[in-house]
Amino acid sequence: MIIKGVSAKSILNSRGEKTMQLFIKTDFGNFSASAPSGKSTGKHEAKPYRKSLEEDIKTIKKFSDYFSEEILEGFEDLKRIEDIVEGHIGANTLFALESAALKAIAKEMKKEIWELIALNTKKFPRLVGNCIGGGKHSTIGGKKPDFQEFLLIPNMKSARENFEKNKKLKEETKFLLKNKDDKFKGEKNDEDAWKTNLNEKEVFDALKKLEVPVGMDVAASSFFKRKKYHYENPKLDRTIEEQFDYISNLIKNFGLFYIEDPFEEEDFESFAKLLKKFPDSLIVGDDLTVTNSKLLEKAIKLKSINAVIVKPNQTGSLIEVKKVCELAKKNNIKIVFSHRSGETNETILADLAFGFGADFFKCGITGKEREIKIKRLIEIEKSVR
Repeated sequence: MIIKGVSAKSILNSRGEKTMQLFIKTDFGNFSASAPSGKSTGKHEAKPYRKSLEEDIKTIKKFSDYFSEEILEGFEDLKRIEDIVEGHIGANTLFALESAALKAIAKEMKKEIWELIALNTKKFPRLVGNCIGGGKHSTIGGKKPDFQEFLLIPNMKSARENFEKNKKLKEETKFLLKNKDDKFKGEKNDEDAWKTNLNEKEVFDALKKLEVPVGMDVAASSFFKRKKYHYENPKLDRTIEEQFDYISNLIKNFGLFYIEDPFEEEDFESFAKLLKKFPDSLIVGDDLTVTNSKLLEKAIKLKSINAVIVKPNQTGSLIEVKKVCELAKKNNIKIVFSHRSGETNETILADLAFGFGADFFKCGITGKEREIKIKRLIEIEKSVR
């Protein structure tokens, strides 16, 4: 596949904010891909743009002719793209560029995108659905949960069944919230999850009626400052030790299956302590590891986690995504491919998740930009089963 030209423009994500869409012209046609945007971002994530979105768009235009000499025939050839643009564009732009290139290579080779990654993959990831939101993803007058996401993780036989189950459970949750939250209005947040005035304990108390594995994304870095976790609902400060005890009690009292970012993003030791105490739960790193193989190596060495979030636009490089996934598999770390809060109609996340053999696919439950990715996963499932 020969690249004949590259261009880019800004589009709006699901939050109405500008993000990157990139176009590649090849001898086989025109291809495009877009990048999502995170709101709750880890401080060790790669920058989404080198200076700004507008500057990256100009840079891509300048570099268009540089790609014309490149012949891309497979996944590993993405390294050639990275060699050309390294240091000149940000992670969002690189992710969109490599995604569009993968689409073009797949078309020329008459293959699905996921087939360029792993021909013999058989496992389908289990859906992780954000049902109730809080933290940075939920702006609400009055109170809200301090934790960012409350997750439903059904374990049916197929992605389609898990999708249907999650949608049904989300509707049931609406009525549970109405009964417990006097101010509940049926409003939704950035990820199309329910907004509520309840705190995390009250939310879990409602969710236990669903009889499905549940979890949480604490996003603890978002309310950690000066060596304390500052809670607003109710208003109190917890020391690192008190945070550990509080998280431990929640896991024990509500039988939590999935615990993401329960401590701030540099506290590998507390993660390790929690994993040692609850080896049968998933202790998941996101801000801790930010799809970075060096940080994942550190987490493995310190035995901090047994599951890792993979968000391709945290690094931009799909070569690095592959490295992270291979490292995780080698060390029995579960892989959770994840969307971002500001999403687009891009579906390549599903191909990447299946191709890299992800254990879980965290992509909301409802909302156009979420559902389109889950439906792509279901489409892949139908084609291979």
